[in-house]
Amino acid sequence: MKITDFSVTMSKWSSPAWQTATAAFGSDKLLGVLTLRTNEGVEGHAFLGSSRQGADAFVGPLMQFVKPMVMAANPMDIGGIWAKMWPMTRNVSTNAIGAVDIALWDIMGKVAGLPIHRLLGTCRDRIPAYASSGWLATPEDYAEEALHFRDLGWPAYKIHPHAKAKEDIEICRVVRNAVGDTMDLMLDSMWAYSYEDALRVGRAVEDLDYLWYEDPLTEEDIYNYVKLKSRLDIPILSTEYAPGRLYGMAQWIEQRATDKLRGDVAVTGGITPLIKIAHLAEAFRMKCEIHHGGNSLNNVANLHVIMAMNNCDYYEVFPASGANKFGLVEDVEVDSQGLVYAPEQPGLGYEIDWELIEREKVQVVS
Repeated sequence: MKITDFSVTMSKWSSPAWQTATAAFGSDKLLGVLTLRTNEGVEGHAFLGSSRQGADAFVGPLMQFVKPMVMAANPMDIGGIWAKMWPMTRNVSTNAIGAVDIALWDIMGKVAGLPIHRLLGTCRDRIPAYASSGWLATPEDYAEEALHFRDLGWPAYKIHPHAKAKEDIEICRVVRNAVGDTMDLMLDSMWAYSYEDALRVGRAVEDLDYLWYEDPLTEEDIYNYVKLKSRLDIPILSTEYAPGRLYGMAQWIEQRATDKLRGDVAVTGGITPLIKIAHLAEAFRMKCEIHHGGNSLNNVANLHVIMAMNNCDYYEVFPASGANKFGLVEDVEVDSQGLVYAPEQPGLGYEIDWELIEREKVQVVS
């Protein structure tokens, strides 16, 4: 089997504007649908781009550097292809490399007649979800949203706060008082603090019995992460954007700079490295919590990885409003028990809304 065609269909993705304290999302973006075609008629697909950064930011380097290497390759050689793509991160985003890897896994699953998680080694068929907030104006707004999702049956809520230590502590306090002990709560500070503020906020959410404390410091600041972790009991979750991605994880473990590892198929560069990060964490009896993927099909790919690992507690729905959902006939949904379920169809197992993609099509890049 050989790859005979490599193209990206660029379609308009319009959604209401929304934000966190450190990033803006929504409005008019371009979603790319990557298609790999083979000489045996099997196609693999992936989505490229997010409501934060459209596919147009990635497609040029993807076509210049990655496509020539992938054309005529055997799509079954996923590990070898990924190993050749990774050095291209000097010029190509991990988002683009991840999309190619996902499309290759989609082909593999379709050829095998199995969902991807079966090929990775299925561990379970469901996982609880948590609602992950955007920026909200007041502590009471966060509390109201948390209660809303609790009433829907969701077991957990994560706060993306204002990125100001005193305000963030108050937000966390008001939400905990509102939900009591009926929900797991997490705080994602989005790399916002100095060491001193990170320690103050960490001690506060520790006292409030939060499940984890995510990204309080910038992703390269291992020195202060080591200090912070030594002074807090609440588990620290970091490495989402750790330099080197898979190849940067060892030093975080060796230096005891984080309690849990983090990654997703876009930032990490595909299913192939993400499952390796999960296994690395498992070897040290660590959790590896999977980050949202930025678009609907990436989140499906994340879900396959989660189903093939034992050391992830939750599936992230970001934002909780569902604003990142686009491009599938049916998206991943959370049921009344707060659960999402393993895909059952071959490959990625979710149907792309081709009518929508065609209707909003801007161009095909090939």
